[in-house]
Amino acid sequence: MTQTAPMSPSQPAVTPPARPGRDRYLDLLRSIALVRVVAYHFFGWVWLSVLFPSMGVMFALAGSLMARSLNRPAPGVVRGRIRRLLPPLWVFAALAVPLLFAGGWNPGKDPDNGGVWGWLDLVGYLIPIDAPNYPFTVADPPGFLESTWAEQGIGPLWYLRAYLWFVLASPLLLWAFRKVPWATLLAPLALTAVVGTGLVTIPGRTGEAVTDFAVYGSCWVLGFAHHDGVLAKVPRYLAVSGAALVMAFGLWWASGHLSDEGWDLNEIPLAQAAWSLGFVVILLQYAPSWRELPKRLARWDRPITLANNRAVTIYLWHNILIMATFPVIDALYELPFMGDRLDSALDSTYMFWSFVLVWPLIALAIMAVGWVEDLAAKRPPRLWPDGRGGRKEPGALTAPRGGG
Repeated sequence: MTQTAPMSPSQPAVTPPARPGRDRYLDLLRSIALVRVVAYHFFGWVWLSVLFPSMGVMFALAGSLMARSLNRPAPGVVRGRIRRLLPPLWVFAALAVPLLFAGGWNPGKDPDNGGVWGWLDLVGYLIPIDAPNYPFTVADPPGFLESTWAEQGIGPLWYLRAYLWFVLASPLLLWAFRKVPWATLLAPLALTAVVGTGLVTIPGRTGEAVTDFAVYGSCWVLGFAHHDGVLAKVPRYLAVSGAALVMAFGLWWASGHLSDEGWDLNEIPLAQAAWSLGFVVILLQYAPSWRELPKRLARWDRPITLANNRAVTIYLWHNILIMATFPVIDALYELPFMGDRLDSALDSTYMFWSFVLVWPLIALAIMAVGWVEDLAAKRPPRLWPDGRGGRKEPGALTAPRGGG
């Protein structure tokens, strides 16, 4: 056995390096991204996709944490990510699928993909290797939802499919990035120029999945660059100048390819890819390393911790909860003291009060089903994990730095 020399009294004791903790700057960005997603789906303001490209930010942050976890054997990391993702999806599906059937939906008679394949599509509610199938309208929706609730409530689950694809591809992507970093970083942007512009068309949901993977692939790989310190080695003036040029290209491309939604970058793949990549480069280039939030942000510590611990729950349920606010507000018109004046005041502030109401409903969802995220992560279930006890573990879409 190797002997170590005894330490003399004059030698200072060597303190072992502290175990890396949460980067609260990344947690802050993820919380802002979640709030922006809720606001976008609530108000439909297309300019929010330019102001803060939430999807690109969330994929970049997840990519950074994935690179950190892949310091351990890849199979265990991938299994851990999948294990943490699926149970919350199953709880959501346990409500959504019966409601679809109650509304008369028959997957076997789907006009686009019926028969046996229509029923097999239900696998998407168990393992999101593909986006879940659903009808655009439901004939007899529950009283608190509109007939298009499936389009609004289930449609955004494409994010889980894209996340799963990135998780499965990450061991290979990280290996490629460490061999040829710039080529790996820019390859998804080039792929978007091919499949996201109509130059090459891949039909059906496969095409949608490939396009989503391409659009946000550079952001995911940029997370690798942030974790490995590659981005920090690029001179700031060069990184910011390059990012600004890429973002300018994105806006220029969008200006010539506006959809029916106008400047909604979510409908313009190449513009979304370029704008998101440049935006995230700037966010990460100026990233501080915060073990704790600075004083001016400390008051938001608990909400930020809660949002990171329940990211999957918030994302899965927020759209249905948005729709649930409307009948609640509508019920106010039936109160006996309501008259023309109060009705008019409620009309003018309707959306404001609905937006205020959605947050208590999200809080109720967190308490009702959020604990499933803890079980999926093999942690004791917690009702309201806002870090009050000093623990700040993240949710499944962000995965802890030290675990799967």
